[in-house]
Amino acid sequence: MFGYLSPETRVRKDHPLRAIRAMVDDVLTRLSRRFDAMYAACGRPSIPPEKLLRAQLLQMLYSIRSERLLLEEIDYSILFRRFVGLSLDEEVWDTTTFTKNRDRLLEAEVAKEFLAQVVAQAGKKGLTSDEHFTVEGTLLEAWASVKSFQRKDSKNPSSPEDPGNPTVNFHSDKRSNQTHVPKTDPDAKLARKGKGKEAKLSYSGNLLVENRNGLIVNSEVFEANGTAERDAALVMLEMIPGTKPVTAGGDKGYDTLDFVAECRNLQVTPHVAQNHERRGGSAIDERTTRHQGYRISQIKRKRIEECFGWLKTIALLRKVRHRVRSP
Repeated sequence: MFGYLSPETRVRKDHPLRAIRAMVDDVLTRLSRRFDAMYAACGRPSIPPEKLLRAQLLQMLYSIRSERLLLEEIDYSILFRRFVGLSLDEEVWDTTTFTKNRDRLLEAEVAKEFLAQVVAQAGKKGLTSDEHFTVEGTLLEAWASVKSFQRKDSKNPSSPEDPGNPTVNFHSDKRSNQTHVPKTDPDAKLARKGKGKEAKLSYSGNLLVENRNGLIVNSEVFEANGTAERDAALVMLEMIPGTKPVTAGGDKGYDTLDFVAECRNLQVTPHVAQNHERRGGSAIDERTTRHQGYRISQIKRKRIEECFGWLKTIALLRKVRHRVRSP
């Protein structure tokens, strides 16, 4: 007549989420005092930050495209309920409540601190290098259509047959970031990755990866303004803890006099690929390239492409699902 089903018995012992849950709980324990200050003493009960972070981690690991779908899958998945920390008879949160609590979590920078603790955990286990890194950037397509890329001094085009989605003729219309702006996402810029590639409304996504196991240790999102990759690389390299010199690998796009000089000011040895086609020649000379460490960095730096491949193919970041709001 009655039965009791435990999520603990339904999830197999060797499931990867078990090991991930143990690692996550270790980090959350260190942040428990920070979480205590976030619980509301009155009003509508808030979602515990621990459960909120676990749910967001599930969304990233399983490439769930929206928070509404995430909560739906948590509702009927025993595996997800165990990972988040919900029993089978507990109700899943309302989508609006979940979104508001998530925004509050991001405003308090708890999510960023959580990821920093994960990186520190990997460092204590000897999984990351603290001396040798690689930087790279890519274009993340913005959540805005090219049709919304309109002149700054003009109004939205009107169309009697379809006012909500008017027909626009782009032929012979010269468009640039100086004269046009996307109405739905003003911070997005028209950019392309290389010669012969189509230009799209995009942001510059940048990663800092350590060379031992190819783990991501930092990330930055900048406007796609042409110099964003080098600017973001310097910001991330400056945040590396410690005072001992480090190395930073990169492709030919980082072989500029300004970037190399700034790296050396930060006590970072630039192990970037030489661009002999650059006017004036490469900014890297034999004082750097003659060392075995330079050749190793050139081999290791290819691992960062695997990170971008996972982020774009699995984590669905090829085209972002959110719009950036200017402060």
